[in-house]
Amino acid sequence: MSANRITSTVLAIVLATPFSALADDYDLDALRAATAKYKDVNVALAEGFIPDPSGHCVSAAAEGLPAEWGGMGIHYLNPAALQITGAEPRVDGMSTHTDFMKPAILLYEPQADGSLELVGIENLVFEAAWKAAGHDGPPMINGRMWDHMADNPDTAGDEAHGFMPHYDQHVWLFRENPAGTLTPFNPNVTCDHHSHG
Repeated sequence: MSANRITSTVLAIVLATPFSALADDYDLDALRAATAKYKDVNVALAEGFIPDPSGHCVSAAAEGLPAEWGGMGIHYLNPAALQITGAEPRVDGMSTHTDFMKPAILLYEPQADGSLELVGIENLVFEAAWKAAGHDGPPMINGRMWDHMADNPDTAGDEAHGFMPHYDQHVWLFRENPAGTLTPFNPNVTCDHHSHG
């Protein structure tokens, strides 16, 4: 496909995106600088982040997806930023927070020595709260629409990972991702050293 054709296609997608969809552009080096402090998990804990209460380290294989997609790691959540309102039957909240300079979720890969290595950041907005705020399309970052996550009751997997329908976006700032900086799973992230205790 020619560069002009690609540009035309991208422009058509951008023009077709509802005006109320929030589009943010970030310099990845600036994001890296703003969030590098979380390489020390104690800084994250001191700022109100908590490890995913499920205790899971998310990998594609564990989600019933192709193993070669890799993993996401352990999610450390900031309940205040996510505005969590409850966990039954699924985690729900009022978050419409899209500022990646102050992410609501941090992604850590468990290491063989028991430590955690920061590999990426993530934000999540709850679909109902997002629409109630007047948005009729998903948020966007650097030209990419955030992923829409909702459980499909016809499948064995839990596509929304225990959450109510939401949009989320991963940014792999601290671990190169051959699949792309903004894709959900990273083939270079593993849960092999995750201990459930």
